Amino acid sequence: MTELEINVSEAPTGPVEASSNPTSESSAPRGGEAHGIGAFRKVPRTGVIYVMGEAARLGYRHGGEPGEDGWCNLGQGQPETGPLPGSPPRVESITIDMDDQEYAPVAGLWELREAIADFYNRAYRRGMPSRYTAENVAVSGGGRIALTRAAAALGNVNLGHFLPDYTAYEELLDVFRLFSPIPILLEAERGYAFSVGDLRREILGRGLAAILSSNPCNPTGKHIRGEELAAWVRTAEELDCTLLFDEFYSHYVYGLGGEAPMESAARYVENVDTAPVVLFDGLTKNWRYPGWRVTWTVGPREVIDAVASAGSFLDGGGSKPMQRAAIPLLSVEHARQETAAIQASFARKRDLMIAGLKRIGVTIDSEPQGTFYVWGSVADLPAGINDGHSFFRAALDHRVIVVPGEFFDVNPGKRRAHRASRFRHHVRFSFGPSEAVLTRALARLEAMVKLRR
Repeated sequence: MTELEINVSEAPTGPVEASSNPTSESSAPRGGEAHGIGAFRKVPRTGVIYVMGEAARLGYRHGGEPGEDGWCNLGQGQPETGPLPGSPPRVESITIDMDDQEYAPVAGLWELREAIADFYNRAYRRGMPSRYTAENVAVSGGGRIALTRAAAALGNVNLGHFLPDYTAYEELLDVFRLFSPIPILLEAERGYAFSVGDLRREILGRGLAAILSSNPCNPTGKHIRGEELAAWVRTAEELDCTLLFDEFYSHYVYGLGGEAPMESAARYVENVDTAPVVLFDGLTKNWRYPGWRVTWTVGPREVIDAVASAGSFLDGGGSKPMQRAAIPLLSVEHARQETAAIQASFARKRDLMIAGLKRIGVTIDSEPQGTFYVWGSVADLPAGINDGHSFFRAALDHRVIVVPGEFFDVNPGKRRAHRASRFRHHVRFSFGPSEAVLTRALARLEAMVKLRR
């Protein structure tokens, strides 16, 4: 059978397109939509895409100018993708069978769905009578696609979401008008904690049928884990509230102890086909292959049928060659080795970032328990750099990219009346890049702050 080989390391990378509208993130008037051309509205970019576009206007190019004079991207939402000490060998080429030139099934290759189910059973459900099968898994072409399928399959319900949380949730929660998004405010003074009692009160008091949350949280790094996570799952089952857990950072967890700990709500589900728990993950972060765009949804079979049906009209399914190439990566042994390497390297970078930010006067409400982000307030810095946008603009002048905190103040449809974001003094700093880039970026930010004092 004829085969075609692609060398991943030689794949070209194009420049990031600059934003033609620097204020596109907030251009829509509250309670309405900004007008575009003809029948089209202006569609806002996510916070990360916006800041990358602004950096591109000043000369930033993805993958360009390595070395001491190059840009430092602390805004990136992806981890470094090269080899780490102790990590399994990185995939540098894939072989494409001629049969893989055809469409993949909308729900994903059966073999990959089986491999994902087996991974969850072996990693989290040993000894439990209820087991995931391929029918509990749907594969999609990226995390946003997985979340979009789920959103499209939701009914006429109240869906709770947290503030702050992942910036891309904003448009996702607005574009489908059948369900009603209900914001749940997290307090910096409490370290963004949200107890099981809080959960019960919100579900009952607001009539929530579903809750969407990144866990660990992007941007704060707050992580619901262990017995607390188990109590969330029990409460959801008791009150029949579906938990939609974005677990894309679930291998980037710190302080759990043990050997390469991985955490998932799958560990605490009693019956995989009746528990109202839906999980989203993929190769993007936890396997460090963001460019593959191979992600999945895990949940009750009835939910998987619904999201696959939504995929049939939304996206048509993911890449068949990449799905087949993903199967060998789904062994628990491979994942644990990769996770151990991730946690060793990223824990060092986390400590480096926290120390460097504190040194320049950034206030960290809660040190991250997960993800590769630090969420900090710049309110105590000198005038001109003491809010998220001014800090972001000043950092660009020093060839450093960060993300202003107000982009994580998820506000679907701009319905909330107040104009000033609660997170206008916050900034998200990524320690996804290499340690060398972080060191260089922190030195530049320290020099920037000194110029203002």
